[in-house]
Amino acid sequence: MILVVGDVVDDIGVRPLGTVNAASDTESEIRMTPGGSAANVAAWLGHLGTYARFVGRAGADGVQRHVDALTAYGVDARITSDPALPTATIVLTLDDAADRTMYVDRAANTTLRAADFPADIWNEIEWLHLTGYSFFDPGVRPIVLELMAEARRRSIGISVDPSSLGFLEAAGRDEFTSWVADADLLFPNDDEQGFLQLQGDVVVTLGPAGARFGDHTVAASATDVVDTTGAGDAFCAGFLSVWTKNRDPEAALAAGARVAAECVALRGARPVRAR
Repeated sequence: MILVVGDVVDDIGVRPLGTVNAASDTESEIRMTPGGSAANVAAWLGHLGTYARFVGRAGADGVQRHVDALTAYGVDARITSDPALPTATIVLTLDDAADRTMYVDRAANTTLRAADFPADIWNEIEWLHLTGYSFFDPGVRPIVLELMAEARRRSIGISVDPSSLGFLEAAGRDEFTSWVADADLLFPNDDEQGFLQLQGDVVVTLGPAGARFGDHTVAASATDVVDTTGAGDAFCAGFLSVWTKNRDPEAALAAGARVAAECVALRGARPVRAR
């Protein structure tokens, strides 16, 4: 089973249906869907038939809604309630190439606590996956650093998706790489890797150019691109669904590319339905 820890979010996707009229009205298609980088990875893992446990935090308004959304994919969802802050929200605007710009309010994600991780969280866990957003938050960072240390004590593999070039640049290359030094796998995209210059086991996602891992490469799977939101999360899930079973780099890359293609053909960051 894979333990995924981090953000759970209400995504509000905005796709203008014509020319944007600044300071006025623009006809648009607007949808609210469940999101959050870590929660998306857990959803795709469950969709793929890989057992996953998710730990995160939401506002009181969102706990049951997000638990239900993840449970539908077979995920063991452990989401605690923040008594003061709302569920995190991201507004995503989609351009003509289906790429997105994000406006982020992390809200309840910023109050993840050590108490949200009782000892039984580790039952049957063989791998821990984290996202950069948890490291960038000074209140959450000590929690995930301790989770990494505990995973090491238990001989559990660790992966980290750096998540955000803007936040990486604010944190600094040396600082971030020191936080994730104990990770077994890192999943930067090409821009993030260009900034971080990571060494070791690094899986670099290249968007429409595919992905590479050491000497192994994979082309992106052909598909009609509707929305790139969550593509990296889907890739991580596809890769880990194979890698945690047999450590086959070519098969893991192929699975990541296939699942990312499934994601970008949909509106939103999650599978349409559980399998």
